Amino acid sequence: MTTFVHSTEAASAVPADVLVLPVFEGPEAGPGVKDVKGIDLVALAREAKLKGKAGESLLVPNTGVEGLAASSVLLVGLGRRGEASPDAVRRGIGRVARQLSKRASIATTLAQAGGRSVEDAVQAVVEGVILGAYRFDRYKSKTEDEAALERVTILGPARWNARAVREAIRRGEVVSAATAWARDMVNTPAADMTPAVIAGEAQAMAKEVGLEVKVWTEKELEKGGFGGIVGVGRGSVNPPRLIELTYRGAAASQAPIALSGKGISFDSGGLSIKPADGMETMKCDMGGAASILATMRAIAQLKPKVNVIAAIPSAENMPSGAATRPGDVLSHRGGKTSEVLNTDAEGRLVLADALAYLAEKEPRVIIDTATLTGACMVALGADVWGVLSNDRALARDLIAAGEAAGEPGWELPLHRPYRKLIDSEVADIKNIGKRYGGAITAALFLAEFVGDTPWAHLDIAGPAFAEKAGDYVPKGGTGVPVRTLVRYVLAQAAKPARAG
Repeated sequence: MTTFVHSTEAASAVPADVLVLPVFEGPEAGPGVKDVKGIDLVALAREAKLKGKAGESLLVPNTGVEGLAASSVLLVGLGRRGEASPDAVRRGIGRVARQLSKRASIATTLAQAGGRSVEDAVQAVVEGVILGAYRFDRYKSKTEDEAALERVTILGPARWNARAVREAIRRGEVVSAATAWARDMVNTPAADMTPAVIAGEAQAMAKEVGLEVKVWTEKELEKGGFGGIVGVGRGSVNPPRLIELTYRGAAASQAPIALSGKGISFDSGGLSIKPADGMETMKCDMGGAASILATMRAIAQLKPKVNVIAAIPSAENMPSGAATRPGDVLSHRGGKTSEVLNTDAEGRLVLADALAYLAEKEPRVIIDTATLTGACMVALGADVWGVLSNDRALARDLIAAGEAAGEPGWELPLHRPYRKLIDSEVADIKNIGKRYGGAITAALFLAEFVGDTPWAHLDIAGPAFAEKAGDYVPKGGTGVPVRTLVRYVLAQAAKPARAG
């Protein structure tokens, strides 16, 4: 367990295995670099042909430098000085976190280089260290040595508000641990992460952090009219579940924020079966559910003064003699019906039930996350999530939260004229439209089930699962958009809420 502390000591005076210092493009000295006397660190960087660009680093051993208490100095490039941000800090420390995790102690001035918000920069350091060092090796017979990092000292001037820094450290620890937990769930093979197991994880987490929890079984779902969840799960030997979580942080009269996430534990495509290579990463199709579970865990630990509820549908989409067939009609919570023309467009079917159920609670907003459409990836690539919403202010708030958290999103239009593309001749709606605009028609399907409630759909098909490692993201589950949603909820907790 790594301990994070704040210190006002000079960078050169702090005993540590590694002193991590920023350099800007040029190279130019970042905070703390000139505190190290007796050695020209910028000149060494220049000799090593480093320019201070993001992604560059240089380890300089302490060979007897007078006044330097650290055993070595690691210079980390952050790019242009004027463009330094908390996310640049997060990425900078995240790139080297794996090598730093093998040391017992580090100290760093990186938070001083992270732009105007001290709290955000401090939190970014914590997140970069924890998330950059993340690894998933539970199925390997030979694993790497356990992380040795015991202490991280975040250096900053005495004028920093010590209490605010401690709170930022705490937020970083809580959110990073929740994000890593979401990654674990996504990275776990589908055979070991069935709907029942996901529900069990939720129950254990809820007990640990003090959330109210209810798990709906298959029979209860049938009785409750959750035909989408039941219909998608019908082809699997692993029955579906609906996980309901409640956090009470404000007066009961305050309407809650409502969350949902797509929890398809494995997506074969059902009878509209995917090609073999299309299934290779489909354990990730519960990334939305994992992100909402992790968000609820972090909220329960950070205790904002707001009410939050979640309804998370989980099913395994498999082909069998009992599976839903193309052309079948499902009856959803609340009575609306959908014609299933493609069983591989199943995420919207399970989310429809959850959204309808949450709308019954009269929340202030509903937000769902889902690895929903390849169409969103075509539009925005692998790094950016899309948001489609019936409320522009809500969409803007979520995009702002994502930008601040280092999880960028972009708004796509909920273009109402496309609604006719999912008209059905035999039911209220059909689950696919034409080839083009697939992210929009999927969102328009979901919009049918939220009523007049302000609602936003986050399509995270791209950033929820990384095909290759990034700065502080390993190959596999990323935990996106846990940090965005936590930041959004914390921001909303400071605003007045309408009564329920």
